[in-house]
Amino acid sequence: MLITGLTGNIGSGKTTVAGIFGAIGIPVYYADEESKKILDDPEVKNEIVGLFGSGIIAADSRINRKALASVVFNNKEELRRLNSVLHPRVKEHFRDWKLKQQAPYIIQESAIIYENNIAAEYDRIIHVSCPKEIAINRVIKRDGVDGNSTLKRMQFQITDEEKSAFADYVIINDGKQLVIPQVLNIHWKLLQISA
Repeated sequence: MLITGLTGNIGSGKTTVAGIFGAIGIPVYYADEESKKILDDPEVKNEIVGLFGSGIIAADSRINRKALASVVFNNKEELRRLNSVLHPRVKEHFRDWKLKQQAPYIIQESAIIYENNIAAEYDRIIHVSCPKEIAINRVIKRDGVDGNSTLKRMQFQITDEEKSAFADYVIINDGKQLVIPQVLNIHWKLLQISA
């Protein structure tokens, strides 16, 4: 079974692309979503409060993701500290999930494959490429944030051009080219490789 990474910068549309792979029967693991779920674990919450203080706790006693984001996306070291708590747990959860799958290949959707230096853990990597302006507008609409906070988050990601150069396959999601035919083309290539 091939382990395929699916990545793309914020606002690129990688989650939409992951959904297309899921719709054609390929198991997809959403690492970014799993990270959010892990934040609700009491042990993880205590560890994160120990690192960042009680100011990141919301009125409902859960972690306030916006408050946490405002801390970690303004400081690379703080982001590294958060990732040191979340990523080992996501990795372990993915390992358990992977053992339950039966498919020619599986996909792990993750925004920061290259930033975390884990590209070698995948047999193939797909990058969803998107012009910066389009990505910013998507994030503003989706998350209700301003352009400046989106740009701050983008600072912590390797550029779209670099990721495109590193990836085995690139899906262009610029609103002009059809995405589904690109996904199907990669799907057939991955089926041939895994046969």
